[in-house]
Amino acid sequence: MSFLNLAQARRSVREYTDAPVSDAHLATILEAAKVTPSSGNTQPWHIFAIRSPELRAEIVAASSTQAFIATSPVLLVICADIPRNTQRYGERGQHLYCLQDTAALIQNILLQATELGLGTCWIGAFKEEEVSRILRLPDEMRPIAMTPLGHPVAIPNPRPRREVEEFVTYL
Repeated sequence: MSFLNLAQARRSVREYTDAPVSDAHLATILEAAKVTPSSGNTQPWHIFAIRSPELRAEIVAASSTQAFIATSPVLLVICADIPRNTQRYGERGQHLYCLQDTAALIQNILLQATELGLGTCWIGAFKEEEVSRILRLPDEMRPIAMTPLGHPVAIPNPRPRREVEEFVTYL
């Protein structure tokens, strides 16, 4: 599959089957995460791969009305390991680069999962302090996003996208 086709195939999946995610698929997804570019190669991330139904249910309680998170067999919580950026880049590393770097990592995860036929959904709406408490994160680690990971019940239809001309200015 070409990269453009892969990017076009990615969907936000909110309904998963009971089928488990294989260790091999999870390992492939984490390898795709590993090769993500980052500012100064700081690699300021940490991923929690949560298979525990009880722990996923706790995180649902901190995630507004997104109960579908608990229906996937795996939940990935992507955190920024802030000191890895601040040591080199100071405040800009803390407030910007750690967000950019983890966003790139999340995109690699979503696309690799799509290629493997798995569903994901980029989740940013959650109570950061609650997720930090549940995972017992140190102060210097910040949860940035989550994605359930599983076999989709169905592939959602594509959502409308703006035309390139609407968001690009050629100078």
